[in-house]
Order: sequence, then C-alpha cells, then structure tokens
Amino acid sequence: MTITPDLLLQAYRAGVFPMAEHRDDPEVFWVDPRKRGVFPLDGFRISRSLAKTLKRDAYRVTLNTAFGDVIDSCADRSETWINHEIRTLYEELHYKGHAHSIEVWMQDRLVGGVYGVAVGGAFCGESMFSRERDTSKIALAWLIDLLRRTGFVLFDTQFLTHHLASLGAVEITRAEYRRYLAQALQVPADITNARLAASGQDVVQRSTHTS
Repeated sequence: MTITPDLLLQAYRAGVFPMAEHRDDPEVFWVDPRKRGVFPLDGFRISRSLAKTLKRDAYRVTLNTAFGDVIDSCADRSETWINHEIRTLYEELHYKGHAHSIEVWMQDRLVGGVYGVAVGGAFCGESMFSRERDTSKIALAWLIDLLRRTGFVLFDTQFLTHHLASLGAVEITRAEYRRYLAQALQVPADITNARLAASGQDVVQRSTHTS
C-alpha cells in the first residue's frame, strides 16, 4: 500500500501512526499502542535548573525554520525508526502546513528541536533531539507554551518514557486516548496563530508547574 500525505493525516485522526524497523528498512508499519503517552498541557514540569536555563536565554528558538534539519537530527542516532519514506512523508506534511518543528539554536548551530503533526486541536509529537544539555527540554517548554496559547487541547507523545514522565507526561489507555482525540479533532487550533514567546522568562512565568 502506498502511503500518501492524506492517508497519513487520516491515520493520525484515527489514532495510529507509522514507524519503520530501522532507517534502511523500506517497509512502514502502523502503530496503535495499548498504552499512550500524553502531556497534560497544564502539567509540564519545569525544574529549578531548567527554569534557570530558560531565563538565561543563551539560545534562540524558532518555529518551522529548519524542519528537515530537525528530522535529520532526530534520526541521527544508532537506532531510528525514521526511514527515507517517513522522512519524505513528513516533509510533505510540513509543506502542506500540517507538520511543525521547534528549533533551538546557539549562535548559528542547531542544538535541539522537536517536531510533530497537528490535527485539529491535537499535536502529535514525533521525535526530539538534543546536542547540548537541556536543549530538547527547552524545545518542549517553548512548544507547550505555544500549544496552550493557540488552542490545542491534546499533546500526544505516543509512548511514555522515564524522561517524559519526569517532565509531567502520563500514560493513558487506548480507549481514553481515542476519547480525547475525538474531542480534540473538533477544536480548530492553529499553531501559527501566535508568535513564539518573547523570552524564556515568559515561558517560565506562564508555566503552572515550576519545581
């Protein structure tokens, strides 16, 4: 079966997403986890050390400036599920306005980022990377701040890792996820409807969970 960008969007609306066994595997399979990771948008935990990093603003954060570079950086590891077909599909979704990336820069070097797909009021996070300490956390903090301000009601992380759980992500059942997704699909959110935060200080001040 040929996967098109439209079919991929339909899959997200149905609660499934694609993966490959590894970067050189030409086959893509659909995943529908029994347990789903989600980030409550009012529950992102900013530790004191991360708050200090955010307030220093020793970096620059952008939206949709280097989408392809973010995917390549996420795939730049010994094991990855991002093969050529998946990379191509997400770039096509990006060009169509459905996939987005947050980039973290130090001077002119891309050091962190996250990307995902938006369907209605749901943002489906795909992957993130970090080349300097806490830069993936910085990307998440700015992304969640932007999602809250642009009308999103669901942030899907697909799976729950210890790292995501430490930041406030939780695990729910497939049935619960489907209910949340159905509600989110009725919400007309648009991540481009607001500018990124003016500073990391603003991100920290708007967060309700700084510990």
